[in-house]
Amino acid sequence: MKLVVISGVSGSGKSNALHVMEDLDYYCIDNLPVGLLPAFAEQAQASNDSITHAAIGIDARNLPHELHRFSYILGQLKNKGVVVEIIFLDADDNILLKRFSETRRKHPLTEDEIPLIEAIQKERGLLEPIASRADLYIDTSRTNIYQLRDLIKERITGSTGQKLSLLFESFGFKHGAPTDADFVFDARCLPNPHWEPELRHFTGLDQPVIDYLKQHPVVDEMFEDIKNFILTWMPRFEAENRSYLTVAIGCTRGQHRSVYLAHQLAQTLKLTHPNTHIRHRDME
Repeated sequence: MKLVVISGVSGSGKSNALHVMEDLDYYCIDNLPVGLLPAFAEQAQASNDSITHAAIGIDARNLPHELHRFSYILGQLKNKGVVVEIIFLDADDNILLKRFSETRRKHPLTEDEIPLIEAIQKERGLLEPIASRADLYIDTSRTNIYQLRDLIKERITGSTGQKLSLLFESFGFKHGAPTDADFVFDARCLPNPHWEPELRHFTGLDQPVIDYLKQHPVVDEMFEDIKNFILTWMPRFEAENRSYLTVAIGCTRGQHRSVYLAHQLAQTLKLTHPNTHIRHRDME
């Protein structure tokens, strides 16, 4: 049996993530008490119509002492032969405050004497035992509902028989580096097409920018270095039973150099590792 635990801070998109799992034909339950996870797995495996894929939403509405026991309960599940994957969603505090303001939703931990920002920070502390064990950590600060759905579908549904899901993500440092990346590479030292007026309105996916960057050997040097680094260390991550690996490449605005490198790397690695994906976070 495969069990996916969906968790994260309120306002980060947990409900949407659980809906995606439901669309993928997972048996879904929202806010199951942590202590009932082993009993649920045992019953699911023992039933005549056994459940092979399930997704469980767990959040801060659980009892605090049960959340603290998460690692122990996770061990119980694995002893029962359950394959567990943990997806944790988070977002920047200012983004969460804005989302609660726009939707006028009540945070589950807010009280008259506890302001919203303190409730968010308290919630993050309560969920730390889950966040620290996450197989896939997703920062939704700059992700809308449709992008989140596509991202989860891409990472979860790799029908290639290959365990590790690899994501190359381009971004712009002016918008902040992604907090959910395993590796971050800085392409700002490369020649910048932005300073060529005729190239400024293109992106790293357009042929004029591609041709410009290919003229500079240093760009190919960085491409080869990153490719070789990933190919060298990816087997080590697979040996540790890692399910997800996110490689972020940034330039100033996330339009040209990072987009080009991320796209070229994804296309190259996909030839030997089919479960490879690409995301351009800040490309306009």
